[in-house]
Amino acid sequence: DKDVDCFHPRNVGLLVSGRPYILPCTPAGIMEIFKYYHISLSGKHAVVIGRSNIVGKPMANLLVQKNDLANATVTIVHSRTTDLAKHTRRADVIIAAMGRAHFVQPDMIKEGAVIIDVGINRVDADNEKGYRLVGDVDFENVLPKVQAITPVPGGVGPMTIAMLMLNTLTVSAKQNGIQLNSAN
Repeated sequence: DKDVDCFHPRNVGLLVSGRPYILPCTPAGIMEIFKYYHISLSGKHAVVIGRSNIVGKPMANLLVQKNDLANATVTIVHSRTTDLAKHTRRADVIIAAMGRAHFVQPDMIKEGAVIIDVGINRVDADNEKGYRLVGDVDFENVLPKVQAITPVPGGVGPMTIAMLMLNTLTVSAKQNGIQLNSAN
């Protein structure tokens, strides 16, 4: 098994059935953020903006798992969802993974929400590169309204890389008959 990204149908099936061997990198990194910052999801309403097989769908699957870290009620919305903001305004947690710069605005969230910004978008900027990276959330304008928010760059991206490294180690250890001790 060399699927360290966790995209193979077998690994996806294990995830959906609640028996994952490894986890998709970006959703796993997001769950580690929740764990590190002691953000409880149990009984909370989480809205995932985006339905990709890389982030949206596996993220929703992790959020509804029966374990101490998850147990959320999940709504998945996307670019064709009618009145998308109606759903996000009720969310305790929003995971934005749509791929549209500054899509999530302050009027789309409730006071005290937790925002995870997965988006990485290039926008024109007056600098030597000619662009800057921004997320799917209008960070500066949303910041005063939220309990917590991840920045772009520097938020979810490094966690995705860390989880890819963990998956690589896990798969390599299994292939070589090495037992890893869990730090969790």
